[in-house]
Amino acid sequence: MTARNAFDVELDALNLELIRMGGLVEDAIENAVAAFKNQDNALAQSVADGDAKVDDMEKRIEARCLSLIIRQQPVANDLRRISAALKVITDMERIGDNAQDIAQLSMAITGKHIFDVVKHIPKMSECAVKMVHDAVTAFVHHDMELAKQTIAADDVTDSLFCDVKAEISDVLKRGADIHNNTVDFLMIAKYLERIADHAVNICEWAEFSQTGMHKDKQIL
Repeated sequence: MTARNAFDVELDALNLELIRMGGLVEDAIENAVAAFKNQDNALAQSVADGDAKVDDMEKRIEARCLSLIIRQQPVANDLRRISAALKVITDMERIGDNAQDIAQLSMAITGKHIFDVVKHIPKMSECAVKMVHDAVTAFVHHDMELAKQTIAADDVTDSLFCDVKAEISDVLKRGADIHNNTVDFLMIAKYLERIADHAVNICEWAEFSQTGMHKDKQIL
């Protein structure tokens, strides 16, 4: 096996680990929102406990990337690729943290539940999960068109966040007894918005890995 072929095998292994980490955080988001919807504290606790797996995977991928840089001394495209992967895992780790935050908030919510009234939270969750999945896919497969589509989808998430705020405001105006939980509901929606923002970051690193440009600035 040539040195180039060996390096390509290492890059393929890196991509597989990125996909696995992406799958972990996607599951965490879905389970955290399901725990909120069903007031399932056991599921919420499993999400909180599972964040350690995301952290461990981040460390493992980081070690792989640093090892590739030290042993292979990559240049140009390869160096950008590995450098971008280090940024991507940071965003995925923060997505995992946000899912954990949602799970912990769901365990703190008591009293009357207004999940059926705040109907746009599950829609936000679906959009956020899809954005994360598509962002990681775009990075791994160098799909710049998918990256652009994913960035554009962030506008949908932002719009849904505004809808959630309007729904909560409407419920409060009608005098519903949810005052103790209002901030928690808003924070859950805010964490989903942040998850979408991290997906956008991943797409921007996908562009950097291909072009050396990041947010319209030449970096490498």
